[in-house]
Amino acid sequence: MEAVNNQNGIFAGMTYMAITISQSAELAEILIARLVDIGYEGFEERDQELIAFIPHADYDANALQEVLQEYGLVYLAEGVADTNWNALWESNFQPVQVDDFCGIRADFHPSFATLPQHEIVITPKMSFGTGHHATTFSMIRLMRDLPLENKQVFDFGTGTGILAILAEKLGAARVDAIDIDEWAVNNTRENIAANDCHRIKVWQSDSLDGINDTYEVLLANINRNILLAFMGAMRKMLQPGGALLLSGILTTDAPAILESATAHGFKQQKQVEKDNWLAIQLIAD
Repeated sequence: MEAVNNQNGIFAGMTYMAITISQSAELAEILIARLVDIGYEGFEERDQELIAFIPHADYDANALQEVLQEYGLVYLAEGVADTNWNALWESNFQPVQVDDFCGIRADFHPSFATLPQHEIVITPKMSFGTGHHATTFSMIRLMRDLPLENKQVFDFGTGTGILAILAEKLGAARVDAIDIDEWAVNNTRENIAANDCHRIKVWQSDSLDGINDTYEVLLANINRNILLAFMGAMRKMLQPGGALLLSGILTTDAPAILESATAHGFKQQKQVEKDNWLAIQLIAD
């Protein structure tokens, strides 16, 4: 359902559309990923609301409705003046600390008063992965206990590059990373430079086709459907005994993920749960 205030041509001259969606916090990351695919360029998360921004010329009510009806969500569409995205991201991005292990902040934040073992500087822009969401937070917790010294690591759906950067800081000899979105790849490169990393290679791709190397660790913080679609390809990329860390999984989706993982030759080692989201560590037979 769409609630639109379009009387007297209120959208005329407006540069962006702001779409306010009433939703639960558990859906935010999934919705952001889906909306990026249809052209949305910025997001603001509030309590029980997600505000998504798209250029007025690119706004397609039918495409939006197709995404939201799957989740039974309603929205309000309003015209807004040109938006200062940097100011919006900065106002919503607060430092995050995962125990005493890893702290994530932007370059405009001061260093942590009590320094964690690892500090990562992230300029999020439109990419995903700042440590705020339970999926990224839990992946970092799993990585804390995963031996990465001198390992070959692959980051599938790198977003901001946060997990690839942490892998290098934990001693990985080489980290390859891909993302479907060009702006995410560019953002990752900026964050790699900001963290003085030198062993990460990132490129744009929407699949794992053509990757002939094998790895000892594979990180995939994406979503249920992508994880299921690429489970076999991820197994082929992992060396025997290699570790696969998955997230973007709601607790209700765990049976389907674990069934697929078992069918493709993985065994579960451990999992971390936060806010109804799971991160799962598997080992390749």
